[in-house]
Amino acid sequence: MKDKLTLFTKFLLDVMFYAGIVVILTLPLSIKFYGRYNSYFADNYYSLCVILFLSGIFAILIIRQLRKMFSTVIADDCFIRENVTSLERMSIHSFFIAVITACRLFIYLSPSVLIVILVFVIAGLFSKVLAGVFDKAVTYKQENDLTI
Repeated sequence: MKDKLTLFTKFLLDVMFYAGIVVILTLPLSIKFYGRYNSYFADNYYSLCVILFLSGIFAILIIRQLRKMFSTVIADDCFIRENVTSLERMSIHSFFIAVITACRLFIYLSPSVLIVILVFVIAGLFSKVLAGVFDKAVTYKQENDLTI
């Protein structure tokens, strides 16, 4: 039986994936509702819909890649070329989120926007480096499998 933390993490990724889809689909209603309490959301309704929708799509794509990678962890076969591709895609998606979030700077400058940009740039760089590490590990594994 797989360890409880592994199963919990898989469950969490699944919940995040499907909850994220629901959040994206209900985004226009959520922004309109919150706009009643925060004039920033009311005044920038359309631009926030576009920015948050695009960011949400890329976030869902990142979670999708994580779910694909996690299935290889559960199968005990994580050093495969597909995971290198997933990490590369995750880095691209992270950079897109950073760029899309940077567009919010033209609407409203806040420290939280700068932090989100920084987090996704770091996540993109981390995924890029990890893809390189995984690529080497896959190459070594394949060479080792051929030797045996």
